[in-house]
Amino acid sequence: MISSEIEQFEKYYTMLTEYLVTYSMQIVGAIFILLLGLWVAKKIANVVASLMARHNIDVTLTNFVSNVVKVLLIVMVVIIALGKIGISVTPFVAAIGAASLGAGLALQGMLSNYGAGLAIIATRPFVVGDTIEVKNVSGQVKTIELGYTILIDEEKVEITIPNKHIMGEIIHNSFSYSLVKGEIDIAYSACADTAISLIEEVLNAHELVAQNPHSQIGIERFADSGVTISYRYWVPTTKIIETKLAINGGVYKAINNAEIEIPFPQRVVTINKNDI
Repeated sequence: MISSEIEQFEKYYTMLTEYLVTYSMQIVGAIFILLLGLWVAKKIANVVASLMARHNIDVTLTNFVSNVVKVLLIVMVVIIALGKIGISVTPFVAAIGAASLGAGLALQGMLSNYGAGLAIIATRPFVVGDTIEVKNVSGQVKTIELGYTILIDEEKVEITIPNKHIMGEIIHNSFSYSLVKGEIDIAYSACADTAISLIEEVLNAHELVAQNPHSQIGIERFADSGVTISYRYWVPTTKIIETKLAINGGVYKAINNAEIEIPFPQRVVTINKNDI
């Protein structure tokens, strides 16, 4: 039994040796072609990305095109390298086609995400850095991949949304800013114009409050205990919380320093002594 195994090993060893002797130069050439092709594919992909970035093309589209170019070049190089050592790629093409059909049926959900990702990249309803809201989820777009999109909300939490849940939905895009609303009540005896001017100064003094679109300040309503002054302003999406807290503190301080009364809910009861 041992002798038969030795004979079989010698047989395979002889076959391998003959193959290496016969095709040694072809193997070396194939390895050289493969390494050179990988290097060239990487360089060409970088050149494509640099050209697109120079023309201010969206970063997502730039990455996608450069990666496609790189993959296509690598596939061509692999086919050439396999042909160099005498391996035909025709059976592989047929096998890949059959496997692709089975994989497509098994991965319909994933493929629909990829299809939606291609549609997002092509139509560009939003780009990296925009602030969007879709299906009651909002945040700033951090990255757009073929299968999913990642948002960052005001709490610095990353939200991953499959692309098939984005395409075909109503998308609210406020670009790189988000709207923040605030309000404060002043007494009916106070001057509303003075309060509005003070709030406007606070908003203009803060570096994160956008100048365009401009902040909006005015009387929101006439409440039971006072006049409600409302102020609306735009800030970077990832800076909402800290900016809102700073603005609210500045508004309160400015109103208080100006000795404008901030009312609290109260009810006046009048007693008619004649009825006692």
